Amino acid sequence: MSRKYGIGVVGATGAVGREFLSVMEERGFPVGELRLWASSRSKGRQLEFNGEKHTVDVLSEDALSGLDFVLISASGAISREVAPKVASAGAIAIDDSSAFRYDDDVPLVVPEVNAADLASHEGIVAIPNCSTTPIVQALSPLHDEIPLCRLIADTYQSVSGAGGLAMEELRIQTQAMGRGESVPVNTDVFPHQIASNLIPSIDDPRDDGYSKEEWKVSAETRKIMHLPDLAVSATCVRVPVFRAHAAAVHAEFAKPFSVDRARSILEGTAGVRVVDDLAGDQYPMPSTAAGNDTTWVGRMRADMSHPNGIAFWVVSDNLRKGAATNSIQIVESMIDQGLR
Repeated sequence: MSRKYGIGVVGATGAVGREFLSVMEERGFPVGELRLWASSRSKGRQLEFNGEKHTVDVLSEDALSGLDFVLISASGAISREVAPKVASAGAIAIDDSSAFRYDDDVPLVVPEVNAADLASHEGIVAIPNCSTTPIVQALSPLHDEIPLCRLIADTYQSVSGAGGLAMEELRIQTQAMGRGESVPVNTDVFPHQIASNLIPSIDDPRDDGYSKEEWKVSAETRKIMHLPDLAVSATCVRVPVFRAHAAAVHAEFAKPFSVDRARSILEGTAGVRVVDDLAGDQYPMPSTAAGNDTTWVGRMRADMSHPNGIAFWVVSDNLRKGAATNSIQIVESMIDQGLR
């Protein structure tokens, strides 16, 4: 890339916002101008990028002019307000919230899977839920070999997926337990204690017995993989881990799928690394994925409950590949495709 690009970041002081800056630095993204925005609480705060200090401001509509891309990591309500203004100002909004993921006219993209969908954008591109991303990244090359018919996914999601207050809640509770004190529970963060516990509910409940998070995994997998009739069932669990999400995946295909062949396909898939030696205690864990952009796969085996099934375990960093890195890769892909 010889040209430099004007970049704006909404939610710059949050966990994902800071990762946007780190990932752009690491990848050597050619930023010409950088504008950082956050809430009024963070106004005046300085963040470093490429050795220079940048002052955080509160976003105003006239501040959007002259930019190429705006990366948004904020609530759905804020995204609904800001993203259309970004598009109207002539920039492209890359949105990390769920606000636009299910809109027919907004591409929902994991570049390794469906980068071609970016060509249909109308100024807004959505990125998927951070649990969906590694699942589709692993399933897509397998589906290219033998059609995928059914998916059961159980996700194990770290507290960072719920934001900075959730990470602080786990830290406070863990420290209290270590001191032998009673464990404080802030129900504004989680409905129950999270330290040394599992909470089998993420996001709001639905009338069908699923949570909204579980519905997201289903709807987003179908949209990204262009499989509107795919049978999907998900169970999403919050776990006492600070960073990186994992999923136990059971995939059913149109015909029997050799595990060796599936392993070989994934070993040759960009962005995926297979670590799969159960006897040698070698398999990916959240600690494996935290801080990097790889989608890690292990525990690959034939599903003993179905002749066409394969089971595996997948892990990735929810703040990086699940959010910031995926967003920057979308920007890079749009530039490579001549869409900007």
